[in-house]
Amino acid sequence: MKLLRILFVVLISIAIGCGESTSKVEKALNDQILYFGNGTEPKDLDPHTVTGVPESHILMALLEGLVIRHPKGLDPLPGVAKSWVVSPDGKTYTFRLRDSAVWSNGDAVTAHDFVYAWKRMLTPALGSKYPDMLYDLVNAEEFNKGEIEDFTKVGVKALNSKTLVVNLENPAPYFLGLLGHYTTRPVHKPTIEKFGKIDTIGSQWTRPGNFVGNGPFTLEEWKLNKVLKVKKNKLYWNADKVKLNEIHFFPVDNASREDLMFRSGQLHVTSTVPPEKIEVYFKEYPDLIRSDPYYGTYYFRVNVLQKPFDNKLVRKALSLSVDRKEIVEKVTRGGQLPAFSFTPPDPNSYFPPTSLDFNPELAKKMLREAGFTEENFPTFELLYNTSEGHQKLAQAIQQMWKRYLNIDVELTNTDWKVYLSRQSIGDYTVARAGWIGDYVDPKTFLDMMVTGRGNNQTGWSNKDYDQLLIKASQSPTQEERFKNLYKAEEILIDELPLIPIYTYTRIYMLNKDVKGWSPNLLDTHPYQFIYLER
Repeated sequence: MKLLRILFVVLISIAIGCGESTSKVEKALNDQILYFGNGTEPKDLDPHTVTGVPESHILMALLEGLVIRHPKGLDPLPGVAKSWVVSPDGKTYTFRLRDSAVWSNGDAVTAHDFVYAWKRMLTPALGSKYPDMLYDLVNAEEFNKGEIEDFTKVGVKALNSKTLVVNLENPAPYFLGLLGHYTTRPVHKPTIEKFGKIDTIGSQWTRPGNFVGNGPFTLEEWKLNKVLKVKKNKLYWNADKVKLNEIHFFPVDNASREDLMFRSGQLHVTSTVPPEKIEVYFKEYPDLIRSDPYYGTYYFRVNVLQKPFDNKLVRKALSLSVDRKEIVEKVTRGGQLPAFSFTPPDPNSYFPPTSLDFNPELAKKMLREAGFTEENFPTFELLYNTSEGHQKLAQAIQQMWKRYLNIDVELTNTDWKVYLSRQSIGDYTVARAGWIGDYVDPKTFLDMMVTGRGNNQTGWSNKDYDQLLIKASQSPTQEERFKNLYKAEEILIDELPLIPIYTYTRIYMLNKDVKGWSPNLLDTHPYQFIYLER
């Protein structure tokens, strides 16, 4: 019997050894299949209704816009548009589309597809969270708000099948960068309308077998909570330059499990690293762990329509009792920086003149001014989505609010879809959130807090703030524009409908076989530039 046990152990060891030598990552070298840890299950694949980073990773494979982002510097490169001309006043863009750009079913990609897609995005009944991405266009905001119904008055026209003209209200130096975002990419009208109308939400057009895209990959398989697979699109206009054959996106929202998958050769790239292992991995695996600059802010969203959070003194008290330095040094431990504004500082130009102090004594004073003692503040819920990192940070801040203000906080953990849904309908008190810039400009952060914007979701409204954003968009110079944005930022930090915690860095693991992957502020890695090689 003892001999049998020994033989069994030996056989298992041999099997494990063989498994290691022929891991998925090893085999992928020949197959050119990228295994991607994507954090969580995507809510959907509709570019006009989703808002999350996991969704953006997949949509970058399936759809291509007028431009794509350079993998290093994020400068706009020709995508569907082979060229463009900007008028001297900066208000008119004329795009020439490629004759070789086709949909995955063989239909030609035309300028009319972009007109249709942008009309869909701006159609009020669709309820897109991103319509303001196109508000720079003439009459786009008016159409989205139902003030005009004739879309031909909006500043986007197809002169012919291969010429698209875009007219802006004012010059927008960030506009070409904005066009790299997935919400501005085209959709296939016949497919949309096969499964519903232009404003139908959640139809089956985004499922395998139905999805018609124009990106370097096509949707092959989607097993909920297991894997989503995309396959090289042989009809893509630049298919000859695409080296990857497939990408498999794994919705792993448990950082420890994702870490194990990476170390056992099941993933090429992870979405995150368990905080307690970051320091160790920088010592043990310096060639595998990455710490990249990231244009994003981790913050808490506050529902100002709920008492007592309608009182800004309460919101300020909560902010003043958060030790951001302790958070980044002892909890996140990934090189993050304490946030002093909602907008991260732009290493090139934008530095908001705001600060977020740690002052528990002042926090107590403000609570008293708001009519509360340390004994009578109501218990409230802090909502976050499933992730060890989110949980640990929520626990840390829960303890700070208890330690400094004697406030009891109940932590509620939900999956990604429930988490998003509850915030969208206002069914929360305080919720963790993160915002990654859609393009490198402070507008991508500050615009979302304008009254009624889809991603505001706090109920907060300030007319002075709204007017400053309008003035900024109309400013003749970048200097004047930034002055108005600084003033808006000061109002936001004074009112605190959201509580910034830290400025992101992107901490993750990357297999050495992955080539063509370059760090950048938006963590954008177009797959047509990526390949596997040893």
